[in-house]
Amino acid sequence: MAARFSRFRFATAAVVSFAGGVFFASGMDWTKISWAQSTSGNRPVVSARGPMSPEGTGSFADIAERVTPGVVAVNTTRTVRPRGNPRGRDPQGMEEFLEQFGGPQQRQQRQQRGEGSGFIMSTDGYIVTNNHVVADADQVSITLSDGRQFKAKVVGTDSTTDVAVVKIDAKGLPTLTIGNDETTRIGEWVLAVGNPLGLDFTVTAGIISAKGRGSEINLPNAGNFTISDFIQTDAAINPGNSGGPLINMRGEVIGLNSAIASQTGFYSGYGFAIPITLVKNVTDDLIKEGRVRLPVMGVSVTRIEPEDAGINGLARVAGVKVAGFNPPDGGPAKAAGIEVGDVIITVDGKPVDRVSSLQRIVRMRKVGERIPVEVMRFGTKKRFEVRLVEAENIMRLANNTETPGAAANPSAGKLGLTVEALPADIATRLRTNGRGVRVAEVSEDGPARDKIAAGSDVVLAVLYPKPQRDVRSVADLQAAIAALKDGDYVSLLVQSMDPRLGQRVVNLRIGG
Repeated sequence: MAARFSRFRFATAAVVSFAGGVFFASGMDWTKISWAQSTSGNRPVVSARGPMSPEGTGSFADIAERVTPGVVAVNTTRTVRPRGNPRGRDPQGMEEFLEQFGGPQQRQQRQQRGEGSGFIMSTDGYIVTNNHVVADADQVSITLSDGRQFKAKVVGTDSTTDVAVVKIDAKGLPTLTIGNDETTRIGEWVLAVGNPLGLDFTVTAGIISAKGRGSEINLPNAGNFTISDFIQTDAAINPGNSGGPLINMRGEVIGLNSAIASQTGFYSGYGFAIPITLVKNVTDDLIKEGRVRLPVMGVSVTRIEPEDAGINGLARVAGVKVAGFNPPDGGPAKAAGIEVGDVIITVDGKPVDRVSSLQRIVRMRKVGERIPVEVMRFGTKKRFEVRLVEAENIMRLANNTETPGAAANPSAGKLGLTVEALPADIATRLRTNGRGVRVAEVSEDGPARDKIAAGSDVVLAVLYPKPQRDVRSVADLQAAIAALKDGDYVSLLVQSMDPRLGQRVVNLRIGG
């Protein structure tokens, strides 16, 4: 399920990202971790052999010459309609009034251009890139290393892994060899190939700095099901590199460059790539189905602390602690017998040392499969079998079922919101005292558009209609708005996950 950015969310993401120093490696100018997309700079010249290159591998120059033909430049255009008010609020209706009578056209549409990278995965024109490079694009064009240009069709996107597939009408294209990121080691040499800062087909070199980077890098707009499992590299990655390949010294793709850590939006020491085994799993689904069925266990987990390891008799501080369930009153993990406080140590026979490794293992399986899960429960090892379900079935709508015979919109509802249980770690950080549901999606044509941000806003309470009530679950919000009809008003207490924005009151008109 690929969530569409509302205009408010896009604006908020830009502000929050810049303030926190977050950038992704694509040319959309998103900013500490940021997408790598771009426009200017100096083209580096790389022609040295890695001093520790393994036997039988080529020099940087040999590898660059071999792989560059399989790399592409991705250019996009989007239609955006900027608003004068940063929160989209126009309580007096002045924007509409001025537009009707020839006043300032604050909502005039404009074209926004973006740049990124990609690589060819099949001779008949399937190309891999990042979701954030092509999401909501009106047009996508591909430029090959030989200068040929093609219009591209978006085959499918997955926001939870930031992977997308596009297709061009061409045959006999050069492809890149897919490697195995699981066998790579920290310290190995790698090359990053892409189109940073508008400089087409640039090659940079570095080493693998770390593996399994997860929530500690604080991706902007990460949702409840966002998978954060990155290869960290010090190969220079800049805006425009998003979607380009990370190459090992055998000339194989081991990652999809996606994000950079920077206070300025430009390279400052290290970047992040999505592991290729995960990318391949997602692209297979996108090509076959046009979408991804995301398997989940239905648990909310956090990393463990030394005290958690001690009370469970673990020699290492490794594993993830079950903090709750999703949905809170059930789900496959709870049905299997797992309890809050359990420390998950293996899944599907593979060790789980952190949240990202759990996500990775589960994501490589299919919806409906049963997987063995081992946990430590206060010093006792227990084993369960959990049947994976689709993440979309975990999500809950904040709406009342429409009148009999009416077609319900599974992505909207009365408020134009899709909400989900608030993970325990976020609830603790925000000090919500048991209140809150997180906004997962905001409908483009619903009353909450431009006023509530998907991925970063939490609904704490319904202030109106009376009586005021706290929202402690999805069911609470559903019950609070069940009797509302078109034309009625609802007032919500909303808190942003960005501590600088705090709480605010959002008033909505149903059907508006």
